[in-house]
Amino acid sequence: MQPIIIVLIILVVLVFIALVKTIQVIPQASAAIVERFGRYTRTLNAGLNIVVPFIDSIRNRIDLREQVVPFPPQPVITQDNLVVNIDTVIYYQVTDARAATYEVASYIQAIEQLTVTTLRNIIGGMDLERTLTSREEINAALRGVLDEATGKWGIRVNRVELKAIEPPTSIQDSMEKQMRADRDKRAAILQAEGVRQSEILRAEGEKQSSILRAEGEAKAAALKAEGEAQAIRTVFESIHAGDADQKLLAYQYLQMLPKIAEGDANKLWIVPSEIGDALKGLSGAMGNFGPLGGGSGFNPQGSGKDGGGIPAARDKDSAERREQPPID
Repeated sequence: MQPIIIVLIILVVLVFIALVKTIQVIPQASAAIVERFGRYTRTLNAGLNIVVPFIDSIRNRIDLREQVVPFPPQPVITQDNLVVNIDTVIYYQVTDARAATYEVASYIQAIEQLTVTTLRNIIGGMDLERTLTSREEINAALRGVLDEATGKWGIRVNRVELKAIEPPTSIQDSMEKQMRADRDKRAAILQAEGVRQSEILRAEGEKQSSILRAEGEAKAAALKAEGEAQAIRTVFESIHAGDADQKLLAYQYLQMLPKIAEGDANKLWIVPSEIGDALKGLSGAMGNFGPLGGGSGFNPQGSGKDGGGIPAARDKDSAERREQPPID
């Protein structure tokens, strides 16, 4: 009985192993390569699949999702003989599991080496400045070459990115100095523009202020002149309305004479000729009230020696004019 039990156990184990090998579950977005006696038979897709146990075997399971592979920095020489280190990232996807298994031994290593050689060809035709500023151009050229070369391997390169482009340390120092000089230059230009704009605005403000001040002074002068004219007109109208006679005018002349002679600098003053006629009328009016100053009347036409005539004032005027030095 014991040998029979052992045989039954062995048979159950073999059946279990056969079932396990017969039923193959492939996850979503994956594929499996089936070989029969070492030869490709078919590709198993996602889901439940049945294979012949001990005859069919699973050669390779491949992930059909998009993969991201970063490559280490690679030294590349530019057209102006400068060595730069470039980091790349490849986004690829397996589209044909059979070709990816049988057309190339290791498609990851093949893509890496192809990326390095393509980068050297592209960067070798560019100088450093163009290399640093033409990432999109380099990415497009690299993607085109990789996509064309990896198509027969069942690989589609979706995207290529340059992570970093590192020039030599001496070149980095020179570039930093150049950038600092450019920033200082732009700052100086902006400061000069600000000072210039400030001076222009200040000049415009002073100009507007001068114009407004001149307009204000002109208006003030016009208003002052208008006021004086109005005052003169009012006085003139008042005189005419009051019907002033020769006596009043003569009295006004006598009141104005001391004001004309005020001040230390007034060495020469002129008596209007009309004052003689006015004094005649005033003398006649005062004669009606009696003699003045000890019985002698006020004679405006006197000789000037008795201290009351106009000719004496005129003689004094002539004498003062003779004392004045000639004006060059």
